[in-house]
Amino acid sequence: MKILVHMCCAPCTIYPLKVLRQEGFTVMGFFYRHNIHPYTECLKRQEALEKYAETENFRVIWQEGYALEEFLQNVVFRESKRCAYCYHDRLKSTALLAKRGKFDAFTSTLLYSKFQNHEMIRSVGESLGKKTGVPFYYHDFREGWKEGIEVSKALNLYRQQYCGCIYSERDRFCKSAG
Repeated sequence: MKILVHMCCAPCTIYPLKVLRQEGFTVMGFFYRHNIHPYTECLKRQEALEKYAETENFRVIWQEGYALEEFLQNVVFRESKRCAYCYHDRLKSTALLAKRGKFDAFTSTLLYSKFQNHEMIRSVGESLGKKTGVPFYYHDFREGWKEGIEVSKALNLYRQQYCGCIYSERDRFCKSAG
């Protein structure tokens, strides 16, 4: 079975890629970039993911462009609900790409993070799966949290300190914000 995996960075890809391959999937990645701010952060994550993908013989589809304005226009004045928009946008892009590429399923490395809302991700993914006809594959990859961190450090991969958007960057410094 072919599965398309939405990815935001190399460290969060390590454990899900291992598990999906062990489960017998042929895995391809999709690097979604519009929510990653600033642009220099996006490039750091892409470079680390390129390095990792090469070591793992892992094929990746790289999203083109950088729709910063579109992302911000969709979350401004709705900052408290920004994650719902962001999950939907990333998973919708992945599901539509999976449909065009005739994948059997799609999933996300968001499911690796203990900082993400798994129930919301699962709900959005399953809904999009029904709409597109490509099933969303849910697996709680948090079980490999420590392993992914250890491997990323051993490989000397760039390790980001926030989810991706400018608001999450602010939140890591200003705990009372958001």
